[in-house]
Amino acid sequence: MAEEVDGNTILAEALKQQGVEIVFGIVGVPVIELSLAMQLEGIQFIGMRNEQAACYAAQAWGYLTQRPAACLVVSGPGVLHAVGGLANAKVNAWPVLLLGGACPQDHEAIGGFQEYPQVESCSLHCKYSGKPGAAGLIPQHVEKAIRAATHGRPGAAYLDLSANVLTQRITRDEFTIVPRCLPPPTTLPHQQDILRAAELLSQAQRPLMIVGPSAAYWRCENAVVKMAEAFKLPVLTAPLAKGMIPDEHPQNVGSARSLALQQADVVLLVGNQLNWQMHFGRPPRFSPDVKFIQLEVDPNDLHESVQATVPIGGDLTSSLSALTSALQGRWTVSRLWWLELDAAIQKNKKSVVSLSLDVSTPLNYYAVFHHLQELLPKDCIIVSEGANTMDIGRAVLLHNKPRHRLDAGIFGTMGVGLGFAVAAAAWSRKYEPNKRVICVEGDSAFGFSGMELETLFRYKLPVIVVVVNNNGIYGGFDKEMWESLREEGDLALVSPPTSLSVSVRYEKMMEMFGKQGYFCQTIPELQKAVTESLRVTDGPSFINVAINPSADRKPQAHSWLTSSKL
Repeated sequence: MAEEVDGNTILAEALKQQGVEIVFGIVGVPVIELSLAMQLEGIQFIGMRNEQAACYAAQAWGYLTQRPAACLVVSGPGVLHAVGGLANAKVNAWPVLLLGGACPQDHEAIGGFQEYPQVESCSLHCKYSGKPGAAGLIPQHVEKAIRAATHGRPGAAYLDLSANVLTQRITRDEFTIVPRCLPPPTTLPHQQDILRAAELLSQAQRPLMIVGPSAAYWRCENAVVKMAEAFKLPVLTAPLAKGMIPDEHPQNVGSARSLALQQADVVLLVGNQLNWQMHFGRPPRFSPDVKFIQLEVDPNDLHESVQATVPIGGDLTSSLSALTSALQGRWTVSRLWWLELDAAIQKNKKSVVSLSLDVSTPLNYYAVFHHLQELLPKDCIIVSEGANTMDIGRAVLLHNKPRHRLDAGIFGTMGVGLGFAVAAAAWSRKYEPNKRVICVEGDSAFGFSGMELETLFRYKLPVIVVVVNNNGIYGGFDKEMWESLREEGDLALVSPPTSLSVSVRYEKMMEMFGKQGYFCQTIPELQKAVTESLRVTDGPSFINVAINPSADRKPQAHSWLTSSKL
C-alpha cells in the first residue's frame, strides 16, 4: 500500500521542492503541526513576535536571495496583521509567500473560529491569492504562488490553508509532485530601441544615470559600473539601490544630487520609476526639457509619471550591455559637466564635514553617523528606519556593495527594521558567516517592533542595534521643556503628538536577557560601545545614543516632495 500523508506534510514537501529554505512566523491553531512538518523537512523556522515583522523578514530574505521565504501565520487576525507586509512587498517588488491558517471548510459562513474572508483581503496586495480545496491540490498551488511571486514584477502571493485540508490524509499516489518552478525567463531588448537610446545619449551634454531598486533586485551592478566607467557617466542611486555603484566610486555623484537632477538633459533610468522619491520627474527638481531613457524588466513599469522618450523593456544587464556596445568609441561625457558636478560635490562634502566634526553635546546626527561609519566593517549590511535617522544615515553611512542596505523603501514603511535585521542576520549566517548586520533605528521606529530583540536573542543573531534617540517623531523635547509642558494640566492635550518620553533608556531591555546595553551621550562613549559590540558574535548588542531633540538635516535645496501630481 502507498504511504499515507497529511496536508501538513504535503505542504512542507511542496515548499522544499520549490526551493523555500526558511519560514518566519507565529504559530497557533491551526498551523502548529505545519510548522513542525516544515522543520522535519529541513526548512528553517524562525518564530517572531509580531506577524507584520515576520512578513517583513520573509520579504527581505526574498530580496536578498531572489527566492521567496514563507511567512506562516494563524487565521483571522494573524493574516490581517501580515497584510501590511504584503503591501510593502508589492510596492517594493520583493517576492514573499504568506501562508495563513483558516477555519475548517465546514465551519465557513456559520461563525467559525477566526473566520474571515482572507483570500479576498489579501488579493488586493498579491499577484496570486488562492485556497487549495483539498490536500492533493497543495503542490500545484505552491508552485503557482512561487511562480507568481518571482516571475515578471516580483511581489507577494498568499495561500489560504483550511484546517481540515491540513489534517486531511491521502496516499502518495493520490497527488502529483510538481517540479520546481524555473527561474524567470530572460527577455532581450529590441535592438532598434537600443540604437535610439544610444543616439539620444550621444547627443547629451549633461547626461545622468539613475539606478533604482529593481536594478538591485535583478543583479545588474557589474553592467552599471562597466557603463559608468566606459563613458565617465555620472550615476545616482535610489535609496534601495545604494551600493549598485560604490558610494566611494568616482562616478557616483550622490553628494551633488540636487544639481545632477536639476541640470541633466538626458537621464538613463535603470530599474527606477519616476515616483515620489524621484519627484515624479518634473520641474523644479528636473529640467523642463529633460529626456528620459527608461530600462525596465516589466514593461508595465514604464511611463509611470512622465512619458519616457525611449522606453526599453527587457533584462537590465542585457539592455545595459547592448547600450554600452552601441556607444563604444563614439561618446564620452563632457568635462564641463563634470566640473559643475565636482564643484557641487566638494561644497556639499564641506558642509557635512563641519557637522560631522561637531562633537559637542547633545550630539547631532552627522557626528553620530560619521563616527559610527569610521568603525563599521566596510561590507556590513545596514538596516535603517526612522525619519531623519534614515535620511541622514543614508547620506553619511557608506555602501560599497549592492543589496547591503535595507530601509523603509518605496512605501516609506516604518516598523520594518527589526524584521529586516532578523532576515539579514539569518541570511548572513547561512551564506556569509562573517558579515555583520547593523540596525540603525530612530527611537520612534524602534518602538514598532522592539520586542523582536527577543527573537534576535533566541536565535543568537549578532545584530548591533543602534537607537538614535531624539525623544520623538522627527523631533522631541529636552527634559526641561518636557517637564514644563506636563505641569500644565491635561496630558492628553499638552503632550504634542510628535513627542515621546524623554531620555528613555531603551538599552536596558538587554537586562531582560542577562546582558548589558550601552547608553551614549558622547562620541568616545559611542566609539567604545561600537568597538565592544563588534566583538559579540553570539547574539545582539544594543547601543542607545542620546542626541539633541532639535537636531535636523542640513538645509536642503528643495523641500521634500517638491512636486505633487497634477
